[in-house]
Amino acid sequence: MVTEMNEESANEALLRPVRSGNVFEETVNRLLQLVWLGVYEPGDALPPERELASKLGVGRDTVRQAIKSLSDAEYFTTKRGRYGGTFFADTVPRRHSTVSRRVWTPADIADLLGMREVLEVGAIRLASRRTLTAVERDVLWMRLSEVEQAGPDDYRRLDARLHLTFAELAGVRTLTPLLADNRMALNELLDQIPLLGPNIAHSNHQHRAAAMAVLTGDESGAAGAMQEHLSGTAALLHGFLDGAPTRQGNGDRDATDLVETGPHGPPGLSS
Repeated sequence: MVTEMNEESANEALLRPVRSGNVFEETVNRLLQLVWLGVYEPGDALPPERELASKLGVGRDTVRQAIKSLSDAEYFTTKRGRYGGTFFADTVPRRHSTVSRRVWTPADIADLLGMREVLEVGAIRLASRRTLTAVERDVLWMRLSEVEQAGPDDYRRLDARLHLTFAELAGVRTLTPLLADNRMALNELLDQIPLLGPNIAHSNHQHRAAAMAVLTGDESGAAGAMQEHLSGTAALLHGFLDGAPTRQGNGDRDATDLVETGPHGPPGLSS
């Protein structure tokens, strides 16, 4: 019941009408958000095509093409028979080079992280001011427990889901999709740096402090814990990526000022 209500809230936020002229690409992006932001668990059923088309404001042919493309890339699987349908793959694929590549400058990274600070610190302040329902409290505990127990393969997906939950608890309907878009861009950078054990342990401590502050209505404590957490992530990203060379230059710009996101990350880093 708790999971269903939480998924419904996230669905409403993420499966919003596509407003771009690139309807196929935007549809793929929205479906990938459901994967990377942990809205569904591996093996869960994808909503029906008709429902997806209605929520995204696109034709069923577009939805069908997007699902087919992502199935070919092993994000989804199709089962036949009475209980058949399209399901999220049991194993979440590693990010693939066919997903859009972009070049990041240190200024781009700083801008993305600045927007993250505005969104996430603001969100957790609002969440801590609200009187949460019993279901909302249970959801927060569940998401916190999931990320604390996550292994390396699932950590970033479940971490993203916890951060999305903080946004949902803010009670501002239009905030969640903004944070989701920011997190999808952030994930492109996070995938370029290794998971570091001490940082994961520190992040889990900060997550718990932030969650406890929200649950007890401690706005200052919640904002402080989130600010500290975001600053730690920012320090790692700047440390690993600022000035990392790319495999190709860009006009008159020095290649050492650029980071090209892709399947392998900057030289010398594991993903």
